[in-house]
Amino acid sequence: MERTLRSVKRPAFLLTTLATTALLCGFVASAQSPKLRVIAIGAHPDDCEEEFGGTGAKLALAGHRVKFLSVTNGDAGHQTMGGAALARRRFLEAQECARRLGIAEYQILDNHDGELMPTLEVRRQIIRAIRQWKADIVLAPRPNDYHPDHRYTGILVQDSAYMVVVPNVVSDTAPLENNPIFLYYQDGFQKPAPFRPDVVVPIDDVWDRKISGLDAHISQFYEWLPWVDHVLDQVPADAKARRQWLAERWGRPLTEASRKTLVEEIGDAASAVKHAESFELCEYGRRPSLSELRALFPVR
Repeated sequence: MERTLRSVKRPAFLLTTLATTALLCGFVASAQSPKLRVIAIGAHPDDCEEEFGGTGAKLALAGHRVKFLSVTNGDAGHQTMGGAALARRRFLEAQECARRLGIAEYQILDNHDGELMPTLEVRRQIIRAIRQWKADIVLAPRPNDYHPDHRYTGILVQDSAYMVVVPNVVSDTAPLENNPIFLYYQDGFQKPAPFRPDVVVPIDDVWDRKISGLDAHISQFYEWLPWVDHVLDQVPADAKARRQWLAERWGRPLTEASRKTLVEEIGDAASAVKHAESFELCEYGRRPSLSELRALFPVR
């Protein structure tokens, strides 16, 4: 889907100390630097890999610690099964996906699919997860989406963004010393404002790995989603053909705005990139300069 993005002033440098700046700049540049701890949060057990699977795999291959977190257990996302049996099946699919992508951990919270609400209880779960992972970077959907679970996941993460450093909130888990960087996954929704690609990560080199991760979610990509889209009869029976079918359906051409950002990042080499994942800097949390943000990601 082609998207028209607004022109927005790039984020200002708001990091608090020169030491923090130096640390951030060195995360990717030097093998001796501390490794990033990244948590990608989605509403369902397959959301993170859809939007962050390639980038997550690249970060993991570079030695960074990457965790996926699903806020619901996915117990409603199927046309013929549901409840505990489906939740268990999707848990196992998620663990296999993590293995294929090289993700360190895939946690699934026990909240019902399709019934998520931005309650204090769930916010506390999110705060704990971010703190326990000692996250440097947190990714989540924007809070405008067709699916209420996606919207409320975005709200829950936004509502947690400051609270992760407040000691008297969720006092059973130690607060973070520094507020993480919060980023949004790419989407095509235009209201109240279109997505802005602040950083674009080429994933051609890990595209097959991303598709392999998605392929682990048999219940979703070969059963439920094709059924919803009325193309279940088109899913190949052969495993190799099925994966090729998935890659063809899941390939997304870069938007004009993402291509423009990619040119800023890597110049003429952007013309050869076929697959990429884009992210927008959230106004909450730590806000590095654009160059420092891009230095954290494998954009080349």
